Amino acid sequence: MKNDINKIIKTILVILGFWYSAYLQYVPVILFKLNPSKLTNSDKVLLSLFSSLVFAIILIIIYFDDLKKEFKKYKDNLGNNIDIGIKYWMIGMAIMMTSNVLINLIFKTGGAENEKVVQTMLKSSPLVMLISAGVIAPFTEEIVFRKSLKDVFSNKWLFAFMSFLLFGGAHVIGNEITFANLLYIIPYGAFGFTFALAYYETDTIYTSMVMHIAHNMFLLITSII
Repeated sequence: MKNDINKIIKTILVILGFWYSAYLQYVPVILFKLNPSKLTNSDKVLLSLFSSLVFAIILIIIYFDDLKKEFKKYKDNLGNNIDIGIKYWMIGMAIMMTSNVLINLIFKTGGAENEKVVQTMLKSSPLVMLISAGVIAPFTEEIVFRKSLKDVFSNKWLFAFMSFLLFGGAHVIGNEITFANLLYIIPYGAFGFTFALAYYETDTIYTSMVMHIAHNMFLLITSII
């Protein structure tokens, strides 16, 4: 019982850390006495990279032993883990694309607000965004919304649903609260759900992490080209 409570507290703290990690951007702003009103989009992308990198390092320290063990498990059964990862990525992609098209057709939103922000940042600093959104973000999101949740929810479907809800919500909360915007929890959450199933089936976070990184890199490179 004590171990369960410790895992719940740990998961809550990790999720809260994710929500508030953006405030780490103020560290270099304060240290170098930067004027926030004069920051360019490129400056903001670099600050975002800084906060993401610091939080990623914190997560590595917290989960180092588990990450080490699960990497060995991923490597030892590499072919099967890649196959399972691709299978669930394809399912998530189908749900994401279908729901995106339906939301855009019905509500004429022009796309998710989060995606518009990413595109703006990508235009400012494409190479930095490849590192930040292409590698670091998937790494941290897999630990926060898959690894930490799996430690708490042992039931396969409850774990996948919570991953869907929190992962989808993380990409929507902070934007204008409208019914149409809230519906974007579905396309974003689709990967939260399917990547959780991939992790549950293979018992190594690298199955979903590798596919998440590959997915983000593909979209970013496509946008740049």
